Amino acid sequence: MRHNTPALSHKLWVAAVLCAGLLGWTHAAQPAPQDGTETEAKSPGPRYTVSAAQLQRSVAARFPLRYPVPGVLSLDLQVPQLRLLPEHNRISAEMVANAAGPALNRSHNGTFEISFALRYEASDRSIRAHQLRFKRLQFPTLQPGVVDMLNTYGPALAQQSMLEVVLHQLRPQDLALADVVGLQPGNITVTDAGLVIGFVPKPL
Repeated sequence: MRHNTPALSHKLWVAAVLCAGLLGWTHAAQPAPQDGTETEAKSPGPRYTVSAAQLQRSVAARFPLRYPVPGVLSLDLQVPQLRLLPEHNRISAEMVANAAGPALNRSHNGTFEISFALRYEASDRSIRAHQLRFKRLQFPTLQPGVVDMLNTYGPALAQQSMLEVVLHQLRPQDLALADVVGLQPGNITVTDAGLVIGFVPKPL
């Protein structure tokens, strides 16, 4: 009777390598304990981390942007400075805004601030901004009436400037091990250092 021992051994070896790789990937991605104590032995599952610096570089590539208010002025938005808000599981973006145009005697600098949550888009493996909230649009040197007018454009400006902006895009190799075991990115947690992406089973 013929035994296919080499083929069976090869399959077991491949399975062992995949399991070891997945466990190593999970362990490496877990945040280090803050108090110097060891983490618990149980594993929360595979994680993928994205640093705050990576997020800042991604969003910077989209700016500066210009938005006209026809016949009145135009707003130029500079590169946003991102601030992580772990307590709300959101990110805030504050950017310098320059207002200039026929309705103003000179250009004026101010600030524009919004916040947003995050979602995973499977079609292109991207982490995107969504659930935008307009916070404030301030111009200290403009007349209050003009600032009030600009703030009416604030929510629309927030949508145009940051809605669905790609903050990070995962590579196929980043998801290779997760694909093998039938997982895909799920929940996204904002931490002080960046993002921690958890994995969930793929839908059948």
